Amino acid sequence: MTLPGLAFRNLRRNLFRVVLTVIGVAVAILAFVSLRTLVWAWTSGGEWAAKDRVVTRHKVTFVMTLPLRYYEEVKQAPHVKLATFANWFGGKDPNHDKEFFSTLAVESKTYFDVYPEMSVPAEQLAKWQENRKGAIVGDVLAKKLGWKLGDRVVIQSGIYAGDWQFDIDGIYTATAKSVDRSTLVFHWKYLNESLPDRAKDQVGWIVSRVDASGHAADTGVAIDKIFDEKDTQTLSQDERSFNTSFLAAFSAILKAIDVISVVILLIMLLILGNTIAMGVRERTNEYGVLRAIGFLPRHIALFILFEAMFLGMLGGALGLAMAYPFVNLGMGRWLEENMGSFFPYFHVEPSIAAMGFALAVILAGAAALLPANQAARLKVVDALRRVA
Repeated sequence: MTLPGLAFRNLRRNLFRVVLTVIGVAVAILAFVSLRTLVWAWTSGGEWAAKDRVVTRHKVTFVMTLPLRYYEEVKQAPHVKLATFANWFGGKDPNHDKEFFSTLAVESKTYFDVYPEMSVPAEQLAKWQENRKGAIVGDVLAKKLGWKLGDRVVIQSGIYAGDWQFDIDGIYTATAKSVDRSTLVFHWKYLNESLPDRAKDQVGWIVSRVDASGHAADTGVAIDKIFDEKDTQTLSQDERSFNTSFLAAFSAILKAIDVISVVILLIMLLILGNTIAMGVRERTNEYGVLRAIGFLPRHIALFILFEAMFLGMLGGALGLAMAYPFVNLGMGRWLEENMGSFFPYFHVEPSIAAMGFALAVILAGAAALLPANQAARLKVVDALRRVA
């Protein structure tokens, strides 16, 4: 019988306490993995962003618009091989007024060329191009709201007054994780023709594709220089920087989630430390017997460390077994369907699962260090005299 084997068998001596401790660790790991997945899903847009796209917006704020003529000038900028533009519409379905989804008025001739990750069947795209009131929606959004090809839907905007009718001419799927699968896009011309003269010919932002990803930063600088001396200045960023800039407004929330993650781990550490300390105190006399028959102090310390780490392994494994269905099939699926604009992909990453399991084992070992050291330093005579 080896020390690890003996330590594992010893867990069965107080099964009720071990079960409660394992459940406590499992719940902590479940919470930790869920929170870390939330942060990962929130920030992953920047990681998956296309390296050859540059976004140009108003220098002051994303909310302010740019003149349509800027689009023609951006297309002539060095290294720009293709460009498009879009306006935020702020639409919602009055039949599902609590459901949020992105609604964009786009330059229909080039939008899907600049965003090839949005895959639309050729026949659907062709039909959309011919229909002034046509719309293309993401597959997740279509499923959530029950929309099908050929449906006519009414969308109300929080920015533009009135009811806007659209025909569902296409449903796109995503071929990359950088694409939100819950967006409705329609023809910018349909929006522009319906606006008063003072509001016409304005675009929200311009997106360019450059001839090589290494030129994205230089192209952004070159575009901004074009408009430096004009009434409206611009700010151009590669897509990753543009996506990341949105997170600045939520930095406090992300930091709070990080703090909560640490607090959860500290609670798990206390749970493990209390269980291990109780077990060591109850078995002090037995450690004295082991020392008397030839076990060395390091053997006693290793025995306690192995037992603690087995507790961490069991709790970590159970926590992950709970996390995968809870996050991937429960919370994740709900977020993808109902908040796809923010969380287009929400599932447990292998790296996060490995981190959670490793932390469960490491923290279990850390919780056992003090009790193990105290047990190893006990004198044989004192240990034999002590009664639990």
